[in-house]
Order: sequence, then structure tokens, then C-alpha cells
Amino acid sequence: MGHRLSKIVTRTGDTGTTGLSDGSRIDKDAPRMEVIGTVDELSSCIGFAQSLLPEDHTLREALSFVQHDLFDLGGALSHPDAVLLTIAHVGRLDALAEQLNDGLQPLKEFILPGGSMAISTLHMARTVARRAERRLISLLELEPQDGAQGMAYLNRLSDVLFIAARRVAQDTGQTEHLWQQGKSLS
Repeated sequence: MGHRLSKIVTRTGDTGTTGLSDGSRIDKDAPRMEVIGTVDELSSCIGFAQSLLPEDHTLREALSFVQHDLFDLGGALSHPDAVLLTIAHVGRLDALAEQLNDGLQPLKEFILPGGSMAISTLHMARTVARRAERRLISLLELEPQDGAQGMAYLNRLSDVLFIAARRVAQDTGQTEHLWQQGKSLS
């Protein structure tokens, strides 16, 4: 394979547009670019969370696969007629959710995001996944595309990131801080 990125500074975006994989150019703040940018931000949050986990934590490899999936999604989004992920992508997340959930105590209350840096960053990634999902829904309403699996993936990913935060809390002996309705009034 040749050099995919032979030149990083192209100056072609200096006027506020960017190129898609099909050769077309769109505004950098177009709905499609909002989704692509949010998916990229999500991958960065996941990479940061991954860097905060112990080297031998099994979640590190799983998060790496998620980042690859997110690059698949971003690449598909740069082709306006592409299929956004597959059932297999979503199935891997379902399997990961089941694996991470195994042995966790059922929840009786909402969890306040926080704890260690790794746990907090997983919660931040979860919220970015939710935003990416909202941005994708908005895009697909404006520009129909085969995005059902992409939407399902982002929806499942936010759940997986929540479960991952709980798993890391349990694995590291952190206490989960449960929401107490009206606590600030007492």
C-alpha cells in the first residue's frame, strides 16, 4: 500500500470546507462533519480512558477494537452512500456488554459519574457516544443513508462504556457513588 497521507498540511480547508472520500467538498460545520468530528472525539476519549487502565486490564484490548470500529464508522460517514457498520459490529458490542456485566451487582439507583480518572473518562466517553448518536440521527433525517447499524452501534457503545466504568470500579475496589434524590436539599 502506498502512502495514504503523504501531506498533512494541505491548506485546502482554509476556506471552511473539507473533502469527503468521494471527492466532494462540504462545509466543516455541515451535519455530516459534526457526526464525523464527534465520532473522532469519542475515539480520543476512549483512547484516553484506555491509557489510564492498568497495562494488563482486559478492557484495554476491547477498547482498541472499539476505536477501530469508530474509524470504520468515520470512514463510512465520509462516503455519503456507504453502509454505516454491520450487524457483526453491533454483535461484538453485545457480547462485550454481556462479558463486562457478568458479576456486577444490579443497580437500584443511578450512578454519579466519577471515581478514578479511568472511570471518569469512561463516563465522559459515554456522554460523547450519546452525542454522536444524536448527531447521527440528525444527519440521517437530513440525508438518508443506510445507518441503522451505525445508530445501533453508538447506542450500544454508550451502554458498554457505562458498564465498563462499573467493571473498572469493581476491579479496582472503587465505591460507586449512587445518586440520592434531594440530597442537596438536606
